[in-house]
Amino acid sequence: MAQPPGQQPPQGSFGAPYDPPPESVRPSPPPGYVSAPPPGQAVGPYGAPVQPGPYGTPAQPGPYGVAQPGPYSAPTQPGPYGCPPSQQPGYGYPQQSQSQQSPRPGGGGFFRGRRGAVVGAVLAVVLLAGGGIWFATSGGDDGSKPTAKASTDPGPGTTGGGGDGKAEDQGTHDLRAEAEALNAKRRTGEAKVLWLQEGGVDLPRNGSDVYGPWIVGDTVVKAMFRTVTGYSVTDGSRKWSLRMPSSLCAAPSQPTADGKIVFGIETGTADDALCNSLQMVDLTTGKAGWRKTYRRQGAWDLLSDVSMAINGDTVTVGRTSRTDAFRVSDGAVLFGELPGNCQPFGFASGPVAIAATSCQTAADDHKEQQVQRIDPVTGKVRWTYKVKKGWEVAQFYSVSPLVVSLKQADKWAIIVLNENGTYRSQLVGGTDEYGTKCGGDLLTEGKNLDNCLGVASDDRTVYLATKPPEDDLTPTNKVVAFDLNTGQAKWKAAAPAGQTLMPIRTEGGRLLMYLAAGKNKGGGIASLPQTGGTPQMVLRHPAAAATVERGFFDSRVAYRNGRCILMHARISGIDDEDEKSMKSMAGFGS
Repeated sequence: MAQPPGQQPPQGSFGAPYDPPPESVRPSPPPGYVSAPPPGQAVGPYGAPVQPGPYGTPAQPGPYGVAQPGPYSAPTQPGPYGCPPSQQPGYGYPQQSQSQQSPRPGGGGFFRGRRGAVVGAVLAVVLLAGGGIWFATSGGDDGSKPTAKASTDPGPGTTGGGGDGKAEDQGTHDLRAEAEALNAKRRTGEAKVLWLQEGGVDLPRNGSDVYGPWIVGDTVVKAMFRTVTGYSVTDGSRKWSLRMPSSLCAAPSQPTADGKIVFGIETGTADDALCNSLQMVDLTTGKAGWRKTYRRQGAWDLLSDVSMAINGDTVTVGRTSRTDAFRVSDGAVLFGELPGNCQPFGFASGPVAIAATSCQTAADDHKEQQVQRIDPVTGKVRWTYKVKKGWEVAQFYSVSPLVVSLKQADKWAIIVLNENGTYRSQLVGGTDEYGTKCGGDLLTEGKNLDNCLGVASDDRTVYLATKPPEDDLTPTNKVVAFDLNTGQAKWKAAAPAGQTLMPIRTEGGRLLMYLAAGKNKGGGIASLPQTGGTPQMVLRHPAAAATVERGFFDSRVAYRNGRCILMHARISGIDDEDEKSMKSMAGFGS
């Protein structure tokens, strides 16, 4: 089943996208001209063009904070939410032609993942008047607060490790025997295949997105279709399974510090059901908590994707035209539409709430955007960094330091902000092509702004993966380190021949990366010191399992406590048995 095109920033080079500042006006360089500032000089938001690339901005007051430990990754970054595609031809990154790229207004995603019935219902309020077009933007109230009420739908049901099989089937193959057979062929120094999991669920005709994995204590959790399931991280056995009242449609990349999360679920089971309900779940026990609905009103809101994040005890639900915030512990409404015409459409999870905001213009195109620090309890804006008109906030690559990916059409730029939100530097991409894989790129529904694989940072450096040549049948790539203060590349480290490296996070003064499996070569977790050099293996997956690992070609990766977990971001098949037997997760470790 073909997946709708992802909304990731353009893959390729990036550079200084803005016009030169007024005080240094200069003629435009000829096509193909590559320029870089002198060594040690920061790339300004209005620096000379380097490569097709997007960005710059006058410095604004403002700051950043440290993200909480992610369920699947870094304690200091939004954390990797994507497992790199394994070594399939073309690196496994499905490339869309220009005609396949779907336009979207500002943040929040437009039409992506929405059903035709919903689109039709919304378009019914789009009226032609005097040759012009206007959208109904009011839902019948002043929109000052989200409406949150207890749902009357049947509540979720839980089954334990023994289970009755209703919440989730157990698959169709003897996965334990398959793992043991692979381990019997292990070579010296290779880790084990700890366990394998199949989809095990009868899915709708077009398959289903898979959310997670979240690691809470000794439990790894995945959520798919109408089921949330917790497995043992050591042997993959099912610890609990929670049946949801309707289909999942969004989820934050991180839970709270005590393992609570709030899922976005559809209201009802009809084909045109809206993603406007919330269900709190304790990932440690698998018990369901409060459930509420919130109001989606107006065309921009109804047609946009949902972006969810957790900041302390607050869960935010962002869309193009507004964000609603609720307390995770009890579901209380914290804030809704903020004063003014600029509204947040997505946050990055973590203890400090950093948001991307979109400003409605006279053209009603939401093309003026900002980066803001917002109090997650009151909604009060602490500082604002204005993005140049026409440029969009695509992703938060890191929250401490604050690294922001921006895009405009086919241009891409990456900037670094100080903790008070002022401009620090802009990365100079040079002639290399770069590629990241973010959570929203892998899903048909949902558009979170954090958790990207292929990029990581520490207090001095941003690390990015290059994109392998698309025509290489045995692709390989490099990891490039950029100085946070100057934006200049400091060093490059090559992946082993026939394999690719994707940064996950930094930890203990080193960069951790996922090494994708190659032909007859196992993948694993590798590391590099801050000074670069040759990657060293931290966890080497068995070569005998390379075929299994390469099957996770468009997935996510989680590394915690010496264990690497791969998980598909979407499962679909040609028939029910194919869906159930498709491997959904794999665990590797000692």
